[in-house]
Amino acid sequence: MINNLEIRIYDSSLNFLGVIDSVSSFQWHRKYYEPGNVEMHCPVTKNNLSLLSLENIVYLVGSVEAAVIEGIVITSSESNEEIKVTGRFLSSYMDRRLIRPYFHTENGNAETAMRNIFLNAVAIPNVELANAHGFAKSITFQATYKNLLVYEEKLAKYLQAGIRFRPDFSAKKIYFELYAGVNRTLSQSDVPRVVFSDEYNNLTKISYTNNEQLYSNVCYVGGQGEGENRTYVIAGDDSLTGLERREVFLSSSDVSPNNQTDEQYKASLKQRGDDKLNNSGISLSVEASVNPIGNFIYKTDYDLGDLVTIKNTKFGINIDERITEVTEIYEGGAFSVFLTFGTPIPETIDWTDAIN
Repeated sequence: MINNLEIRIYDSSLNFLGVIDSVSSFQWHRKYYEPGNVEMHCPVTKNNLSLLSLENIVYLVGSVEAAVIEGIVITSSESNEEIKVTGRFLSSYMDRRLIRPYFHTENGNAETAMRNIFLNAVAIPNVELANAHGFAKSITFQATYKNLLVYEEKLAKYLQAGIRFRPDFSAKKIYFELYAGVNRTLSQSDVPRVVFSDEYNNLTKISYTNNEQLYSNVCYVGGQGEGENRTYVIAGDDSLTGLERREVFLSSSDVSPNNQTDEQYKASLKQRGDDKLNNSGISLSVEASVNPIGNFIYKTDYDLGDLVTIKNTKFGINIDERITEVTEIYEGGAFSVFLTFGTPIPETIDWTDAIN
């Protein structure tokens, strides 16, 4: 049993069911722009078997998030019987919805767009919008029956905003909210600064990645039409030449010119190209284990989404990056925290299902 670890289980209507017995391993993987995930290992007991069912909700006491159970594996051997549970955080409910039937915004507020595509989708039980945060950035895009979660994630990255479904078990409600991390870097003086460095002995098992394999800076965007009659626009810096120029093509025939002037239609296509390039940048990330109760205390001095300074004299690293992922690990009676700073190498995705 891991000390001070309480895992409560609720049903899908947020009714309390009970507390898990004797967790042997628990990983709580938080992400800023997308749903996190959970992996839990516990013994096969009557209580645990009664609580752990698909669609039930896992809540780590003290956390702001909760997760839905999506996978259960029960194993038995001569020496051990174990239940393994996996799932994603509650914002993954949006993966079950489509944007419907058609959404278009012309230079509209991006946060308002995130709220509107959620409201236009089929309602998710118990989920309500929290108050708007007040992000001011604008965007142009349209979508018809595209995956809701994919668009919410891309819009969140565009805004540099965190997204989460925050449960209120007493009110039996879940709030969909955007939030912003705090700038705690050395370059500011408004709040106490947070520096992770080998000099402070608070940065261990560091892994530094800088990758340009998927980088592009000029995007040719193809709209509707065929051959010479197809509409094309160019996004990015078309003046680049030589090895500096990195081209990519994006098919955006799903963007409709209906109810738009030719200028507006081309602007919509160019926005697709701009956003494609924004998501095709050079990957820069640092992954490291940290002491959660060292000179900087996790969730007190820093948290998911915060901007901090990372320094490593041996590697020559001195950068300001956002904490984009936090993995809390409870195992063997110990608690550890693993942080991801910056942008990991992006996965290959179908841009027809993204904001572009």
